[in-house]
Amino acid sequence: MPLPAPSAPRRFALRPALLALCLGLLGATGQPGLAQDSGETWQGDAGAFLAARAAASQSDYRAAADWFARALVSDARNPELLKGAIVANIGLGEFGPAANMEQVLEELGTQSQAGYAALLVRDIQAMDYEAVLTRTAAGSKEGALLDQLLTAWAQVGLGRMSDATQTFDRLIKTRNLAVFGLYHKALALASAGDFEGADRIFADPNRGARQMSGRGVLAHATVLSQLERNADALALLDATFDKSSDPQLEEFRRRLAAGEPVPFDIVANAQEGLAEVFYTVAVALGQENDATHTLIYARGAQALRPDQEDIVLLVAELLQNQNQHDLAIEVYGSIAPDSPTFHIAEIGRSMATHAAGRGEAAIEILQGLTRSKPDLLVAHVALADAYRRAERFAEARSVYTTAIDLLGTPAPENWPLFFSRGICAERLGDFEGSVADLREALRLNPDQPQVLNYLGYSYVDRGENLEEALGMIERAVAMEPGSGYIIDSLAWAYYRLGRYEDAVEPMERASLLEPVDPIVTDHLGDVYWAVGRKREAEFQWQRALSYGPTEKDAPRIRRKLEIGLDAVLAEEGAPPLAPVEAKATP
Repeated sequence: MPLPAPSAPRRFALRPALLALCLGLLGATGQPGLAQDSGETWQGDAGAFLAARAAASQSDYRAAADWFARALVSDARNPELLKGAIVANIGLGEFGPAANMEQVLEELGTQSQAGYAALLVRDIQAMDYEAVLTRTAAGSKEGALLDQLLTAWAQVGLGRMSDATQTFDRLIKTRNLAVFGLYHKALALASAGDFEGADRIFADPNRGARQMSGRGVLAHATVLSQLERNADALALLDATFDKSSDPQLEEFRRRLAAGEPVPFDIVANAQEGLAEVFYTVAVALGQENDATHTLIYARGAQALRPDQEDIVLLVAELLQNQNQHDLAIEVYGSIAPDSPTFHIAEIGRSMATHAAGRGEAAIEILQGLTRSKPDLLVAHVALADAYRRAERFAEARSVYTTAIDLLGTPAPENWPLFFSRGICAERLGDFEGSVADLREALRLNPDQPQVLNYLGYSYVDRGENLEEALGMIERAVAMEPGSGYIIDSLAWAYYRLGRYEDAVEPMERASLLEPVDPIVTDHLGDVYWAVGRKREAEFQWQRALSYGPTEKDAPRIRRKLEIGLDAVLAEEGAPPLAPVEAKATP
């Protein structure tokens, strides 16, 4: 049975409204991605062109930018090369070159969505809000989400608050887009000092502006503080976020509890509001699994507001998800050590470093984090998970103990710590210690299927406490009937109880659910052998060897192929298989 995956770092959950946000609502048209075959004879550097397309298809923005640049040397006004180069440069956060290339496209009578975003970023950075209005005019009239929000914030930047309010209100009246208009209108009102107006929008549970994201909740809490309603702000935080240790929330709660007026800094001016538009669109597109467009708008938000850490973390996460680990590491590393989100960035940087194949360096990052923040629970959990992933179980167990000591009185949501420490104890040969931790995890969460399965399987594998183990596994199967590993445990329990015929169906089902798992396949071979289907058993053991079993399991599987399971059990001094009526081999 494989180990469960170590936990991912926690940060504020983003919960944008569920809606059908299609790219047609974003204004400028055109594909953001790779250069496409045009059917025309290629006149430029074909090698550079093909290399650029290959790199772009892997989201390797650095290589793609280099190869597109080489291809453009011999064909500087090729629209498809320019479009690909724009996306690659934005992927690197290079909006200046991207904007320049979009200008060339416009001279050629075409445009790209990514390039349109690059020109907007350049205008906003220059605080040229009239240029933003000119650029977004057509899309705003058509009801495009991006252009309407940008228009409204550009009007705020020009001091035309009444016009901005009317623009927001038009968006609020648009089906499926009202929540975006409400959220940004509330931010704009608060940035102008109208905290009462912002509170009316945020406080209305039927309109959903506050529920868009964790940032919406923090914005409302800050508005409440500005209205001298710190108690209400604290109640809002307590109702929304759990009580786990998070430096950013802890500091916010401390200031509210002390009666301090927390300044409204979610969006302080028009440029920050425009950055929030890019961030909002990126988060919404992320729900559509549109990685390229999501990164375009997230990078735009980062270019406009590089010190906004929610934006930085989103960019790094997107790059990591696209397997651009070195770029993700760079972005995570831009967050300063004195930031309240530094621990989130360091955990992300460690995960990206591990994914890049530098496991020891990943652990060193987390070791440094726990030294600098010895009382931060999530840092110790991340380090323990990293040790466990590296199969350094003694070190993992020690650090899990440190994390558990930081808990005080364990709560039901803390069951994973005891589960993980129990796994480490079992791998170290301390079965009694493992059972103690796994039973504590079940005390905290009695119906947790992973724990029920792990403890039940551990008993079954040792041939101990089999009836209770079977009951645990049956409960786990009832809760997760589609889990191949849990069904494998059930079948293996039947096998260890001598109920070989009962084991066949669930073991075959487990093999269908986990068709290339060496343990499940090996178990299927043993079950077949036990019911007399010896040729099929040998076939399954051969398959198990091809799936990369552990160094401990592989020799035993080979030995079974050489002399059969009965002889292997005799060599091991294990009880023989219970006799069953032999069946003819097909």
